[in-house]
Amino acid sequence: MVVFASRNVSTYDPHSAARRAYSAQTEESYEDFNRRYTAAFESVDDLFELQRNLNNCFAYDMTPSVETVTAALHACRRVDDFATAVRVFEAVKEKTNAQQYGEYMAALKPVKEELSIPTKEELGL
Repeated sequence: MVVFASRNVSTYDPHSAARRAYSAQTEESYEDFNRRYTAAFESVDDLFELQRNLNNCFAYDMTPSVETVTAALHACRRVDDFATAVRVFEAVKEKTNAQQYGEYMAALKPVKEELSIPTKEELGL
C-alpha cells in the first residue's frame, strides 16, 4: 500500500510560483528600452521582423527616442517598405501631443529628407 503525504489544500496557492517569478523582474529603464529597440531595428532582415518590432515598441506606454525612430526608418528603407516608413510617423504622432510631435519632426527632418519619406499629411491622405 502506498501512502502519500497530505498537503494542506487550504494554504496551497498554485499561483504563488508565478507571482514570485513576476515580482523578481526589474523595470526596464527608458534608456534600456531605447537601446534594445534600436539594436532590434538595426538587425532587421525582413518585413515581418520589422513590423513585429514596431508593434512591440509602440505598444509600450512610452514613445521611443529619436535615435530609435531613426533606426526604424532606416530599417524600413533596408527592407524596401515605403508604407511602413510612413506609418512610423503616424505612430509617433499618435503617441505624442502636438508640441512633442513638432519636436520629433524637427529632430527627424534630416533623416526624413535623406530617405525621402513623406508624412501621411504630405501625401494628402
